[in-house]
Amino acid sequence: MSGVTLNKVIKRYGDVQVIHGIDLEIADGEFCVFVGPSGCGKSTLLRMVAGLEETTEGEINIGTRDVTRMDPSERGVAMVFQTYALYPHMTVKDNMGFGLKMNGHPKAEIAEKVAEATRILKLEDYLDRKPAALSGGQRQRVSIGRAIVRGPEVFLFDEPLSNLDAELRVEMRVEIARLHKEIGATMIYVTHDQVEAMTLADKIVVLRAGVIEQFGAPMDLYRDPDNKFVAGFIGSPAMNFVSGTASGGAVDAPGLGARFDGIIGPDHDGSAVTVGARPEHILIDPAGESHTVELTESLGGVSFVYLTSETGERVIVEERGDERSVEGARVGIQIDPARIFLFDGATEQRIRR
Repeated sequence: MSGVTLNKVIKRYGDVQVIHGIDLEIADGEFCVFVGPSGCGKSTLLRMVAGLEETTEGEINIGTRDVTRMDPSERGVAMVFQTYALYPHMTVKDNMGFGLKMNGHPKAEIAEKVAEATRILKLEDYLDRKPAALSGGQRQRVSIGRAIVRGPEVFLFDEPLSNLDAELRVEMRVEIARLHKEIGATMIYVTHDQVEAMTLADKIVVLRAGVIEQFGAPMDLYRDPDNKFVAGFIGSPAMNFVSGTASGGAVDAPGLGARFDGIIGPDHDGSAVTVGARPEHILIDPAGESHTVELTESLGGVSFVYLTSETGERVIVEERGDERSVEGARVGIQIDPARIFLFDGATEQRIRR
């Protein structure tokens, strides 16, 4: 197995540049997830690693090999697509072994590798079925099995779960995590779903407009985001953001109905700041009156309460327990100042204490 290194990688389509000098190192055996909004360049970057998109400038290395100008078949990668891309007239067994057959591998070797992939993915009962007789989750497992039999150095996943329903997505996340643990291969996974990223990744790379905003371990990005974009993208529901003003080492945040003392330096006095607070770090105070309950989404063990402040700013609060806030009620909120995030009002960069 091998790691992947991107060195000042650029992609242009004519005069339009979509990837802007990416530097990134993915360690051997690491599970790296690219996340970001639609159009941020995550799938383009993955396809550049695969060789399906030409690299305009820069260098891509897999292990010790410079693969920047290599044909996709020579790079030692296998790609799993969103659309499964299975041959409808072939059985599961034939689909998984077809690539090896076309490359002239002996029948005995193909059978051995297909059997190993079948064991890993628990597909023994489906080998003689055709794709039309399989569920979406089973088809995706076959697609992954086809990648496994090639014995690649690097697995590439391009939003492989987006066509599945919610229950199957959870099931397949567990399958992919188990697969990574069992075979220990380097994996690069593209998704717009930050829940998938948080649950699967060793390393998350947050992209925006073809630039890496931040990368690191999932909980590092959750606890210590570099800017407002990353803070809002990592976490579900998203972090609350309200306007604030710094003065005398304190921040006034009317949208949270609070003034937070001693959380900002004097060099920011008079500056506009953005105050961030995660829904799970806010408590509702039934005795307060700073906010109005607009809506409560009850999901069973947890609810999300949508509040509107007197300034008109919306705040989402996670609520647990048997009691639920009532729509139309006036309530207050409580926040530990240590849980507050501050961002520069102009640059949106994190203001660290």
